[in-house]
Amino acid sequence: MESNNYYLESVKKQFLYYKTLGEKAIDQLEPEQLFVAVNEDTNSIATIIKHLSGNMLSRWTDFLTTDGEKEWRHRDSEFETSLQTKEDVLEVWNTGWTCFLNALDSITPEQLTTIIYIRNEGHTVIEAINRQLAHYPYHVGQIIFYAKMLKQSEWVSLSIPKKQIQFV
Repeated sequence: MESNNYYLESVKKQFLYYKTLGEKAIDQLEPEQLFVAVNEDTNSIATIIKHLSGNMLSRWTDFLTTDGEKEWRHRDSEFETSLQTKEDVLEVWNTGWTCFLNALDSITPEQLTTIIYIRNEGHTVIEAINRQLAHYPYHVGQIIFYAKMLKQSEWVSLSIPKKQIQFV
C-alpha cells in the first residue's frame, strides 16, 4: 500500500504543477486575449478551459458510483462561446480543478484498483487517473502555446528561457 500512497501523492503533484503552469500563462494575458481564435477550426483559450472544466466535472463527480460521461454534460456546448470575461474563465477553470482535486484527495490507496466507468468502458481508478494525466496536460500545453503566440516578445518564460542554461 505504501507504493499506492506514493502514486497518489506523485500524481497530485503532477496535476498541481500543470494547473500552476496554466495559471501562469493565463495571468500573462490581457482579458480579450483569452477569447482569440485564429480561425473557425481553432478554439480560444477560454473555450479550451471550458472544455477542460466540463471534462473534469463529468469525469470526477461521483466517479466511484456513476459513469464519467454524465447525462447532464453537453460536450459540444463546451466548444461554443459563452464566457464573456476573464473572471468567468477563471471561475470555470477553478470549478473544474476544485472538483477534480477534491476527487483525487478522496481516493484511498485501496480504491486504486476499483473499476469505474467512462462511456460504459471499465477502467481501474489508476487507469482513469492516468488517462487524465495525459489529457489535462495536453490542454494546458495548448493554453501555454497559444498564450506564447499571443504575447509574442512580451511572453515571460515559464521555465528556463532560451540561451540561459549555464553548464558548469
